[in-house]
Amino acid sequence: MAKKVFIKSYGCQMNVYDSARMADVLGEDGYARIDDPEDADLVILNTCHIREKAAEKVYSELGRLRSLKARGTRIAVAGCVAQAEGDEIMRRSPYVDLVVGPQSYHRLPAMLAASDEGNRRSAIETEFPVESKFDFLPPVKADGPSAFLTIQEGCDKFCAFCVVPYTRGSEFSRPGATVLEEARLLVEGGVREITLLGQNVNAYHGTEGGLAALIRALAAIDGVERLRYTTSHPRDMDDALIAAHGEVPELMPYLHLPVQSGSDAILARMNRQHRAEDYLRIVERLRAARPDLALSSDFIVGHPGETEADFADTLALIEAVGYAQAYSFKYSARPGTPAADAEDTVPEDEKSARLQRLQALVNDQQLAFNRASLGTTTEILFDRRGKHENQVAGRSPYMQSVHVDCADAAEAARMFGQTASVLISGAHANSLTGQLEAHPHNNQVKELQGA
Repeated sequence: MAKKVFIKSYGCQMNVYDSARMADVLGEDGYARIDDPEDADLVILNTCHIREKAAEKVYSELGRLRSLKARGTRIAVAGCVAQAEGDEIMRRSPYVDLVVGPQSYHRLPAMLAASDEGNRRSAIETEFPVESKFDFLPPVKADGPSAFLTIQEGCDKFCAFCVVPYTRGSEFSRPGATVLEEARLLVEGGVREITLLGQNVNAYHGTEGGLAALIRALAAIDGVERLRYTTSHPRDMDDALIAAHGEVPELMPYLHLPVQSGSDAILARMNRQHRAEDYLRIVERLRAARPDLALSSDFIVGHPGETEADFADTLALIEAVGYAQAYSFKYSARPGTPAADAEDTVPEDEKSARLQRLQALVNDQQLAFNRASLGTTTEILFDRRGKHENQVAGRSPYMQSVHVDCADAAEAARMFGQTASVLISGAHANSLTGQLEAHPHNNQVKELQGA
C-alpha cells in the first residue's frame, strides 16, 4: 500500500515547482501525493520567508497540524523559513520531524530513513550543499498543459529589504542542456506552455548567450507554444533579451519586471542600483521591440525613509508605465537584512493609507487593460476546469484568466489542454469571459461535414 504525502506551498511559483519536485523525489520512495492532510502519512509545509506574516502563518499551521501526530503522521517544514529558522522551528514546534532547506530536499528520503531510526541529528538539513540538488532529482513529470521550469536560483543583488540571498544563496544557473532536456520531457507529457523560473531569472548564465539564447533554443522545440519567464531584474534586461521579445513569437507579450519604487532616493536606499529613469527607458525599449507588450510589477510601500514626495514619485511612475497587473505590499522588516536596522521607519497607518492609494491606481489600470480586450479575439490555452458546470478556464497571452462556457461536459473535457480562439465578451477586475470561435474539435467537425 502506497504511503501518502500532503504538500502545501506558500509564496512564489518556485515553491510550487519545488513542491512538485519533492513529490517526484518521494514518489520514488513509495509516496503518492494527496490533497488532504488528514489522510497523509507525511505532511510537508513548503514555506516562504519574504513576508513577516507568511512566516507566522507557518507556525499557526504547524499548531493546527499537531493533532495529526497522535495518529503517526510525520511533519516536515521545507523552503525558505526552514532555511532561515531551522533551529527556531524545532524549538517552537518540537513535534516537527524534519526541517529541510530549499537546496536540500533531494535528501528527503534519506532524512526520513534516519528519522525512522530515531536519528534526530539528521532532522535538520539547512546547509548549502556543495552538489546541486538538480543532479539528484528524478525525471520531471508533466501535470497539465502548463508547467514551471526552474532554471536559476539565488540572488547576488542584495536589495536592502530582501532575505532571498540569505535563504536561497548566491546565483546559480542550471546548464542549458539539462534545461532543454527537462523541457522536452514536459512537452512529451503534454505541456504546451513553459514558465522559466528564477529569483533573478534574467541573470541566467547557464548557456552561452544567456536567457535570450535559452529562450530561442526552447522555442525551437516542437510542441512548445508559449514561453514566459519570471522574476526579472531591470539591471539584467540586456539587448539580446529585449530583442527576443520582438523576434520570438513563442515568447508571450507579457513581462513581470519589478521596480519596487518610483523614487530615486528610495531605490538607492533599497540598493536596487538603478534609477526610475533607467527603468522607464527599459520599458520604452521593450515596447519598441514588442508594441503589444503588457507589463506587471512589484511595489513596496513604506520602505524606511519613504516620504510623501517619494511615494508621489512611485504613483507617477505607475501612471507613466500603465500596468496590466501589479503586486504591492507594505514594507515589513526581515531579520538580517540591512533595512531591518533602519530607524526612520514609516508609521503603520501611513503605510496602510499609501498602499490603499497605490492599489486603487493599479486596480484601475488593470480593469482598463481588461476592458480593452472586449470585442477582440484572442488565443486561450485552457489549463483548468472552471468554477461552474461545463466551464473551462485558461490564460490569454497577457496572463489574463479567461472563462468559457462549453456546450456540455464532453466539450469542456475536450478543451482541456487545447489552444482555441475566444471572442472576449466580458471584462472584470481579475478575469475575462468569452465564447469559443473555433477550436481543433470544431475544425475537424467542419472538415467532416464538408467532405
